[in-house]
This record gives sequence, C-alpha cells and structure tokens, in this order.
Amino acid sequence: MAITTLPHNPTFSGLLDLRANIPFLTVDGEELCLQLVKPQWKSPEGKGFPLVVFIQGSGWTKPNQFWELPQLCPLAAQGYVIASVTHRSCYTAPAPAFLKDVKAALRFLRRNAAEFDIDKERVCAFGTSSGGNTALLLGVTADDPAFETDACAGESTRVQCVVDCFGPTDVDGMVDTWDSADPADDNLLFNLGGKDRANFRKNLAVINPMHYVRPGMELPPFLLLHGDADTLVPYDHSTRMYDTLVECGYEADLIRVTDAPHEGPFWSLPVLEAIFAFIRKHLG
Repeated sequence: MAITTLPHNPTFSGLLDLRANIPFLTVDGEELCLQLVKPQWKSPEGKGFPLVVFIQGSGWTKPNQFWELPQLCPLAAQGYVIASVTHRSCYTAPAPAFLKDVKAALRFLRRNAAEFDIDKERVCAFGTSSGGNTALLLGVTADDPAFETDACAGESTRVQCVVDCFGPTDVDGMVDTWDSADPADDNLLFNLGGKDRANFRKNLAVINPMHYVRPGMELPPFLLLHGDADTLVPYDHSTRMYDTLVECGYEADLIRVTDAPHEGPFWSLPVLEAIFAFIRKHLG
C-alpha cells in the first residue's frame, strides 16, 4: 500500500478532444458531417495546429469515418487536428461529387480554423483506397474551379502535402479489366456515362490523378504507400503515379509494403510511423 502524489495538468497537455458529427455541408437534401480529433491544449502562440484531412476508402460509397480514426489518434496527441470527412455515395451522386464534397469539408475547416485551433496554411490530405484517390486529386486540382462549389466560397482547397495508401491512380484504365461487364453495371458503380462505354471511360478520366500531372504546376510533396500483393488496386498504380510525378519534377516518395494485400495486414506500426514522419516533415 502506498500514497502517490502526481501534479495536476492545467494546460490539458497530451489530452485529446473528439467532436463528433460536425455538419459541414447539406447538398441534395443530404447532411454531411465530419469527425474531429484535436488536442485539448492550446496551440503555441495561438497559431493553430496542423490539419490532416482523412478520407477513408469506401469504393467511392459512404466512408466509415471511424475505421482508421483510432490509428490516427497518436498523431493528434503529437499536436495535430485530425478531421475524418465523408462524401456522397457514387450510387446517388455522379462523380466527381465525392471530390467536391471533400473540398467543401476542407473549405469549411479553413473557414472555422479559429474555432478548431487549426493552422489553415498547414494541411495534409491523407486517404486510403478510393480515399487515396481523393487525396491525390486534392493534391493535383488545388483551387480548380471545375471542382469548387459555393460552400464556404473564398477558402482555398490547396494542401501542403499528400499521403495516398493504395489508391487508384488510373481509374479509366481499370475499366480494361471490366470489358466483359455490362456498362450499366459500371454506371451503377460510378453513376456515370449511361450505357455508352466510350462516354463512361471519358468521364472516368476526370477522376484520374495522373490525368492532371504535367510539368510547371505548383504541387505539394506526395507519399505513396502500396502493398505489392494488392489484387484489388494493383501495385503498379502507385509506381506509375510515382514515376509520373518524379518525371514531371515533383517531390514524391513511394513505400512498397511487401506481401501486403489491400487494407488488413497492410497496416503496421512502422507503416503508420512512416506516414507520421512524412507529415511531421512537411507540416512541422
């Protein structure tokens, strides 16, 4: 038996705050909400904490916003705001509605930076699978009027770094593996193009990250991670995106996770630490 004395914690150092179901957009009668994990302590000199906008993979349907959130809490405890965002399903809203919705979430967070103690000039887009595709699109379509809406107009959708885990980078190329499929089935998946396969493929190019990369742009640094045993999104999606970025003169890193499938045992503490180290490097 013993009596132990511990100091109190007046600054709430090391403690986190979860703010659930924050509405950021109502579109077509559907309310979209984000989940926010942030430090309870105040940012140094009130400058705001770096922000990580996380998009969970979902096959472009409705993401489970809580799936990866527990694994990101250690980063929040290091002084980051984590916002797990959502978007409309591809079954109900034509692509690129998902990208417009995520950009609306980013503008909302920037508009409310003071309330959430966010530094709006230090933002990472981080996504997995279809969310990785979205994160890449955020990186290569910054402030592109084709994907902007009136929600929180005037706020930038530029990000300062991008993390993509096994995201599709050649979406229209994936259709080559579906040649025996009925275009109506493809249309059901993406709600694009009707029964005209040529139009369907043309529309899919709009959500192809590689479609936008060319020399002379202002692009942020990219980190791509992919399992070399991924049978859903082949590993070469990341190698080709990496090669395209590097050949065009942009900063990019690629991590190959050996024998890793899509999701599941792809994840490990070393993988998470590599992601966190990249974010710390570029956001501080």
